[in-house]
Amino acid sequence: MTANEIYDLISRNPVFHLATMDGDQPRVRGMLLFRADERGIVFHTASTKDVYRQIMENPKAEMCFSCGEVQIRVTGVLELNKDPELREEIFSHPSRKFLQAWKDNGIDDLMQVFVMKDCTAVTWTMATNFEPKETIKL
Repeated sequence: MTANEIYDLISRNPVFHLATMDGDQPRVRGMLLFRADERGIVFHTASTKDVYRQIMENPKAEMCFSCGEVQIRVTGVLELNKDPELREEIFSHPSRKFLQAWKDNGIDDLMQVFVMKDCTAVTWTMATNFEPKETIKL
């Protein structure tokens, strides 16, 4: 599978599970992808959430996407992104209307955007269950 095929699959299956560390305890939760392409894998959360604190303390993370018969795990380091154009793109995107109230009420700084770049992915299917993993550079 190529990097572009992975971007396409995870973009069509935007719900993923994010694994972070809370001290020495792993934590996993469902998240919603904003965008995935050669610029990176982008999602957002609130600065008041535990996941935000966990990422800030240890930015190494893994994402797991279930894409029909294919599971895709993406591993890398998350970067906090403060780009105002990206933030505005997220706030104005039709799928993120729920965030508009934050902006309208002047609390838009609650939204924190993370990007995973220079990461690697592995895929899994029942058919390839016992085969060696192939690492794909994203």
